[in-house]
Amino acid sequence: MRHILAILLENEPGALSRIVGLFSQRAFNIESLTVAPTNDNSLSRITIATVGDDKVLEQIVKQVNKLVDVIKISELTDRKHVERELLLVKVAAINNKSRAEVKRIADIFRGSIIDIGKQVYTIELTGSGDKLNAFIDALNNETEIIESARSGCVGMARGEKALKV
Repeated sequence: MRHILAILLENEPGALSRIVGLFSQRAFNIESLTVAPTNDNSLSRITIATVGDDKVLEQIVKQVNKLVDVIKISELTDRKHVERELLLVKVAAINNKSRAEVKRIADIFRGSIIDIGKQVYTIELTGSGDKLNAFIDALNNETEIIESARSGCVGMARGEKALKV
């Protein structure tokens, strides 16, 4: 089963490595990992997407909760939530036909062309992992993908529930 964990922790050196270490000790793979400071620079928010056994994940959550740097942990997949990923993709846009087709596909998926070179377009797209995968498949059918970078998922619980101190 896929799990998304949101962790609020003190923004201190080594805090992230201790959390990731718990996953590796249990041979639990991290599918994606995003980390950034919150509006309070002394705190960071980590979003971890993983796939695996519920019982093992329950043990990891309990051990993460015991870490000194961790303030709060929440599993987003247990409730209604919103999740998004960011994709940057550089594609070949060699002639007018390929440029038009890349622009059409970007428009259909509500992506933005954020950089234009002589023979290259860079496109930005946000959405669910499935949407980003479908976009990549559509591009692969029409042009050459030169390079891509994905952020991994970030998410929040819907409604009044918040991960805060």
